[in-house]
Amino acid sequence: MGTTRAVSREDVVLAALSPAGGVPHTPVQVQKLLFLVDRNISTLLGGPKFAFKPLHYGPFDRQVYASLEGLAQQGLVEITRGWNWPEYRLTPAGQARAAGVLADLDEPARDYIDRASTFVRSLPFPELVAAIYKAYPEMRANSVFQG
Repeated sequence: MGTTRAVSREDVVLAALSPAGGVPHTPVQVQKLLFLVDRNISTLLGGPKFAFKPLHYGPFDRQVYASLEGLAQQGLVEITRGWNWPEYRLTPAGQARAAGVLADLDEPARDYIDRASTFVRSLPFPELVAAIYKAYPEMRANSVFQG
């Protein structure tokens, strides 16, 4: 059954990407997804894993990309080139490890991660950024986006 033990940053990233089932995430999707997880359920994961700051398109932490690159070096994340930016998805090995991480989490954490994943993937870029700004107005501070 689940637990509220401390989960590593890398395992949080894997768990967050898992509900997509291999569908790639854009940079804005992965940043907003991990922001939502870190902001809203960090107490269920052993504390915050990132230090998000308001940047051009809302909450941003460079460590998100560092974690994804580290996971890619381990063969757990695939980084591909999208239209104009990289995209991130779990490899089959990453999906398997993420399943184990999720199984160790309490149901409220698993449920939130699933809902947050669906949310960030359901909205186009401008609507996603606008929704984050509406819910977290402090993250608009350094925005170049006027949505």
